Amino acid sequence: MSFARDIVDRASAAGIIIATAESCTGGMISAAITDIAGSSRVLDRGFVTYSNEAKMDMLGVSAKTLNTHGAVSEQVASEMAAGALKHSNATLSVSVTGIAGPGGSDFKPEGRVCFGIATKHGVETQQIDLGPLGRMGVRNATVAYALGLLLEKLQN
Repeated sequence: MSFARDIVDRASAAGIIIATAESCTGGMISAAITDIAGSSRVLDRGFVTYSNEAKMDMLGVSAKTLNTHGAVSEQVASEMAAGALKHSNATLSVSVTGIAGPGGSDFKPEGRVCFGIATKHGVETQQIDLGPLGRMGVRNATVAYALGLLLEKLQN
């Protein structure tokens, strides 16, 4: 992905270190970055936190947040992104949590994904509905969107 090449180049030039906190993508974002030669200069680590327990244990997501809002929520994405910074050497992190499918519900449909981007200045979140693209379609679109968010943050 050209986004990944641009991310590695821009982060390297700016001295920015990245961490990922991934649920529905299962490590695909960090894999996309590590596909690029030189990524070791900018990627500190990737947290794959598929279960709620992993989100709590590895990233410090609160049980109250999970119980109140559910794993697929901007609140959890925010805590995941903040936790990735706290538990790494990163200065920029991205988090994703979503419903890749098949399935979902009227309340949280297949293709709903929540993202977090964290820096020392705070966390920004957003939720998008990609639609029922199928499991791999949702996961691939999520990776592309997350890489776009990282690149946008690196351009500011």
